[in-house]
Amino acid sequence: MHSITLQPASAELRPVIEQLAELYRHDMSEFFGYLPDAEGRFGFTPLPLFFDEPEREALVIRCDTAPVGFVLTRPMAEGPTSISGFFVVRALRRRGVGRQVALQLLRSRPGAWGIAFQEANAGAARFWRGVAAAAVGPGNWREETRLAPSTTPVNLPEDQWIFLDTSRG
Repeated sequence: MHSITLQPASAELRPVIEQLAELYRHDMSEFFGYLPDAEGRFGFTPLPLFFDEPEREALVIRCDTAPVGFVLTRPMAEGPTSISGFFVVRALRRRGVGRQVALQLLRSRPGAWGIAFQEANAGAARFWRGVAAAAVGPGNWREETRLAPSTTPVNLPEDQWIFLDTSRG
Protein backbone atom coordinates (compact mmCIF):
# COMPACT_ATOMS: atom_id res chain seq x y z
CA MET A 1 0.00 0.00 0.00
CA HIS A 2 1.36 3.38 -0.98
CA SER A 3 1.24 6.52 1.12
CA ILE A 4 -0.49 9.36 -0.73
CA THR A 5 0.16 12.83 0.68
CA LEU A 6 -0.51 16.42 -0.26
CA GLN A 7 2.05 19.06 0.69
CA PRO A 8 2.45 22.79 0.04
CA ALA A 9 4.96 23.40 -2.74
CA SER A 10 7.83 25.45 -1.42
CA ALA A 11 10.10 27.47 -3.72
CA GLU A 12 12.42 24.44 -3.89
CA LEU A 13 9.57 22.38 -5.36
CA ARG A 14 8.71 24.91 -8.05
CA PRO A 15 10.78 23.09 -10.73
CA VAL A 16 8.91 19.86 -9.88
CA ILE A 17 5.54 21.56 -10.35
CA GLU A 18 6.81 23.18 -13.57
CA GLN A 19 7.80 19.77 -14.95
CA LEU A 20 4.49 18.18 -13.95
CA ALA A 21 2.68 21.17 -15.49
CA GLU A 22 4.17 20.24 -18.87
CA LEU A 23 2.47 16.84 -18.58
CA TYR A 24 -0.77 18.52 -17.48
CA ARG A 25 -0.76 20.90 -20.44
CA HIS A 26 -0.04 18.01 -22.77
CA ASP A 27 -3.05 16.13 -21.40
CA MET A 28 -5.25 19.24 -21.71
CA SER A 29 -4.08 19.91 -25.28
CA GLU A 30 -6.71 17.42 -26.44
CA PHE A 31 -9.47 19.71 -25.15
CA PHE A 32 -7.88 23.16 -25.57
CA GLY A 33 -5.78 22.75 -28.70
CA TYR A 34 -2.52 23.69 -26.96
CA LEU A 35 0.61 23.18 -29.06
CA PRO A 36 4.21 23.12 -27.87
CA ASP A 37 6.48 26.06 -28.58
CA ALA A 38 9.65 25.98 -30.71
CA GLU A 39 11.54 24.19 -27.91
CA GLY A 40 8.84 21.53 -27.58
CA ARG A 41 7.42 22.94 -24.33
CA PHE A 42 3.79 23.66 -23.66
CA GLY A 43 4.43 26.20 -20.94
CA PHE A 44 1.87 27.31 -18.39
CA THR A 45 1.97 31.11 -18.14
CA PRO A 46 -0.26 31.45 -15.04
CA LEU A 47 1.86 28.99 -13.03
CA PRO A 48 4.22 31.61 -11.49
CA LEU A 49 1.19 33.32 -9.92
CA PHE A 50 0.70 30.27 -7.70
CA PHE A 51 4.14 30.87 -6.21
CA ASP A 52 4.20 34.67 -6.24
CA GLU A 53 0.71 35.65 -5.02
CA PRO A 54 0.08 34.79 -1.36
CA GLU A 55 -3.63 34.00 -1.84
CA ARG A 56 -2.83 31.33 -4.43
CA GLU A 57 -1.36 27.97 -3.57
CA ALA A 58 0.47 25.13 -5.29
CA LEU A 59 0.42 21.71 -3.63
CA VAL A 60 2.41 18.61 -4.58
CA ILE A 61 0.78 15.19 -4.59
CA ARG A 62 3.22 12.48 -3.50
CA CYS A 63 3.02 8.72 -3.72
CA ASP A 64 5.47 7.65 -1.06
CA THR A 65 8.31 10.06 -1.92
CA ALA A 66 7.64 10.44 -5.67
CA PRO A 67 5.93 13.64 -6.87
CA VAL A 68 2.96 12.33 -8.88
CA GLY A 69 0.79 15.39 -9.36
CA PHE A 70 -0.29 18.78 -8.14
CA VAL A 71 -3.23 20.91 -7.10
CA LEU A 72 -3.45 24.65 -7.75
CA THR A 73 -5.93 26.78 -5.78
CA ARG A 74 -6.91 30.43 -5.94
CA PRO A 75 -9.66 32.63 -4.53
CA MET A 76 -12.57 33.50 -6.81
CA ALA A 77 -13.97 37.04 -6.89
CA GLU A 78 -17.37 35.81 -5.65
CA GLY A 79 -15.91 34.05 -2.62
CA PRO A 80 -15.23 30.34 -3.19
CA THR A 81 -11.77 28.87 -3.49
CA SER A 82 -11.17 27.50 -6.97
CA ILE A 83 -9.30 24.33 -7.75
CA SER A 84 -7.60 25.89 -10.77
CA GLY A 85 -5.45 22.94 -11.71
CA PHE A 86 -5.50 19.29 -10.71
CA PHE A 87 -3.15 16.69 -12.15
CA VAL A 88 -2.23 13.08 -11.36
CA VAL A 89 0.21 11.11 -13.53
CA ARG A 90 -1.40 8.52 -15.76
CA ALA A 91 0.15 5.56 -13.90
CA LEU A 92 -1.99 6.38 -10.86
CA ARG A 93 -5.23 7.38 -12.56
CA ARG A 94 -8.33 5.27 -12.00
CA ARG A 95 -6.76 3.91 -8.81
CA GLY A 96 -8.45 6.28 -6.36
CA VAL A 97 -5.44 8.56 -5.86
CA GLY A 98 -7.04 11.67 -7.34
CA ARG A 99 -10.28 11.10 -5.45
CA GLN A 100 -8.39 10.57 -2.18
CA VAL A 101 -6.41 13.78 -2.67
CA ALA A 102 -9.40 15.87 -3.78
CA LEU A 103 -11.51 14.74 -0.81
CA GLN A 104 -8.59 15.27 1.59
CA LEU A 105 -8.20 18.83 0.33
CA LEU A 106 -11.92 19.69 0.38
CA ARG A 107 -12.46 18.19 3.84
CA SER A 108 -9.32 19.70 5.38
CA ARG A 109 -10.38 23.22 4.36
CA PRO A 110 -14.09 23.65 5.09
CA GLY A 111 -15.73 26.33 3.01
CA ALA A 112 -17.04 27.21 -0.43
CA TRP A 113 -15.29 25.67 -3.44
CA GLY A 114 -15.53 26.09 -7.20
CA ILE A 115 -14.16 23.47 -9.58
CA ALA A 116 -14.04 23.96 -13.35
CA PHE A 117 -13.72 21.29 -16.01
CA GLN A 118 -14.67 20.81 -19.64
CA GLU A 119 -17.70 18.66 -20.42
CA ALA A 120 -15.81 17.18 -23.41
CA ASN A 121 -13.30 15.75 -20.92
CA ALA A 122 -15.61 12.90 -19.89
CA GLY A 123 -13.15 11.48 -17.36
CA ALA A 124 -12.82 14.82 -15.56
CA ALA A 125 -16.59 15.38 -15.63
CA ARG A 126 -17.25 11.97 -14.07
CA PHE A 127 -14.41 12.44 -11.58
CA TRP A 128 -15.46 15.88 -10.28
CA ARG A 129 -19.16 14.99 -10.06
CA GLY A 130 -18.22 11.91 -8.04
CA VAL A 131 -15.93 13.93 -5.77
CA ALA A 132 -18.65 16.55 -5.19
CA ALA A 133 -21.21 13.87 -4.28
CA ALA A 134 -18.74 12.18 -1.93
CA ALA A 135 -17.70 15.47 -0.31
CA VAL A 136 -21.12 16.96 0.41
CA GLY A 137 -23.68 14.36 -0.64
CA PRO A 138 -25.80 14.04 -3.76
CA GLY A 139 -27.90 17.11 -4.43
CA ASN A 140 -25.86 19.35 -2.13
CA TRP A 141 -23.80 20.92 -4.91
CA ARG A 142 -24.69 22.76 -8.09
CA GLU A 143 -23.34 23.13 -11.59
CA GLU A 144 -23.25 25.99 -14.03
CA THR A 145 -21.69 26.69 -17.41
CA ARG A 146 -19.51 29.76 -17.85
CA LEU A 147 -17.61 31.21 -20.77
CA ALA A 148 -13.84 30.84 -20.62
CA PRO A 149 -12.10 34.04 -19.49
CA SER A 150 -11.76 36.51 -22.36
CA THR A 151 -8.15 37.20 -21.35
CA THR A 152 -6.96 33.83 -22.63
CA PRO A 153 -4.92 33.90 -25.86
CA VAL A 154 -6.77 31.00 -27.51
CA ASN A 155 -10.45 30.35 -28.09
CA LEU A 156 -11.23 28.00 -25.19
CA PRO A 157 -14.35 25.87 -24.73
CA GLU A 158 -16.88 26.80 -22.06
CA ASP A 159 -16.13 25.74 -18.51
CA GLN A 160 -18.50 23.57 -16.54
CA TRP A 161 -18.33 24.58 -12.86
CA ILE A 162 -19.25 22.65 -9.74
CA PHE A 163 -19.93 24.72 -6.63
CA LEU A 164 -20.10 23.15 -3.19
CA ASP A 165 -19.60 24.07 0.45
CA THR A 166 -17.76 21.65 2.72
CA SER A 167 -18.52 23.65 5.87
CA ARG A 168 -22.19 22.67 5.77
CA GLY A 169 -23.56 19.46 7.21
